[in-house]
Amino acid sequence: MSPTSPAAATEDSPRRRPLRADAERNRQRILAAAREVFAERGLDVTLDDIARHAGVGVGTAYRRFANREELIDAVFDDGARELVEIAEQALAREDPWDGLTDLFTAAGQHLADNRGLRQILLERGQGASRSDGLRERLTPAVSAVMERAQRSGQLRDDMEVTDFPLIQLMLGTVTLHSHAVDPQLWRRYLTVVLDGLRHDRDRPTPLPRPALGEREFDRAMR
Repeated sequence: MSPTSPAAATEDSPRRRPLRADAERNRQRILAAAREVFAERGLDVTLDDIARHAGVGVGTAYRRFANREELIDAVFDDGARELVEIAEQALAREDPWDGLTDLFTAAGQHLADNRGLRQILLERGQGASRSDGLRERLTPAVSAVMERAQRSGQLRDDMEVTDFPLIQLMLGTVTLHSHAVDPQLWRRYLTVVLDGLRHDRDRPTPLPRPALGEREFDRAMR
């Protein structure tokens, strides 16, 4: 029987399918490991580091991803989708201000938890195109959340969608300096920012985190 006959192809198929399934499982293991490593250690790691964390051979990692940059793009493409989903969920909240607060809080938590994401957003040397691409994907959903809060009279009329990433950069900078001292310190300053974004308010919102003491502040800045 010819190797190219339909019967031969049918006979070979069961042997090839497990290889394809194994390859996809390995790819997902590498992606999961990369998410963990990038979040904890940032982007200054090698594909070899990620392969070890995933428990696969280095050759397997390079067959699935040509280089570290390709893997970074894949991981943060998933991250961008998650942020867009967060914005869409915020838009579904019944109260527009609650939706806006959810959006700012969830985005801030992503930055606090993910060192690699902070590097992409805060350090242009890590890839301006990635930062720009993330912003472009987020802008429509964020704009809808902010405009809805403005129409309800809860958000200041002079706020623009471009204010959102700059506020996140501010919070990310707080996290960058204070993560080893108080990983949730950014929430204190988010509360201050949100009070400033309100169109009207009767009293200041209680701050969720205490200010750093002098020694803590010195440690954070070092």
